Amino acid sequence: MRRDVPRYALAVALIAVALLPAALGPLFAGPAGPRSVSFASGAGHWLGTDFSGRDVWRQVLLGGRSVVLVALAATVLAYLVAVPLGLTAALTHRAWLEDALMRPLDVLIAVPSLLLVLLVAATLTPGPAGLAALVGLAAVPDAARIVHAAAAETASRPAVEALRMQGESWWRTAFGYVARSMRRTLAADAGIRLTGALYLVATAAFLGIGVEPDAADWAVMVDRNRTGLFLQPWAVVVPALLIAALSTGTNLLFDAALRRPRRPKGKEAVDGSGR
Repeated sequence: MRRDVPRYALAVALIAVALLPAALGPLFAGPAGPRSVSFASGAGHWLGTDFSGRDVWRQVLLGGRSVVLVALAATVLAYLVAVPLGLTAALTHRAWLEDALMRPLDVLIAVPSLLLVLLVAATLTPGPAGLAALVGLAAVPDAARIVHAAAAETASRPAVEALRMQGESWWRTAFGYVARSMRRTLAADAGIRLTGALYLVATAAFLGIGVEPDAADWAVMVDRNRTGLFLQPWAVVVPALLIAALSTGTNLLFDAALRRPRRPKGKEAVDGSGR
């Protein structure tokens, strides 16, 4: 456990660096001041100004909430749909029902998530809530396959059959035993899923989906200010680093939580001898 303390500390620090500005930034952003020269440095602006002369520091404080909340909401939505779907397919004894639930997902997996978002956005104009729903539903096929594969292995154990013979409800068998048994797999997948959601939300924002073209949004800041990267890099580097910090910190946290404690050598020797 002690060996994991630095890993936990680094993960929490990275997550805090991204979440604190996202959660508390709007409280300290203050009113918008007069616009200055585009891509200017100094002149009362800590991080300079962006492509339209707005203060970069204020845009950073205001721009995290949309990216973080949409990505988190999309990840939660994906699992709210994928977990019951995968568990139902894994625990059913009806092959036709399993095929009916899982085979359509195989077709959706073949469609790139970004293409799916673009196709829907071409006919609708999603806001932040709509973008979260789109990104979450786009992640359902992959997440459901992971849940189904992990649950199918657990469902074949004698303990599950014993629970059925005892008359336990499907809900208690599925969520009380099977879902709990695969929580490590779900936790490992959640870190990857959140990273994918952040990437897809940021990419959609680059394309103007779900946010206004000049919105205070970290992803929009990276896209709109990249033309002046060498003139005023902070407008691109700071929001990009904050997105990367949240993604890296989340995966480090899950990785540290999933690490099994190592047994002392003496204990391994006793166990290995069968005593």
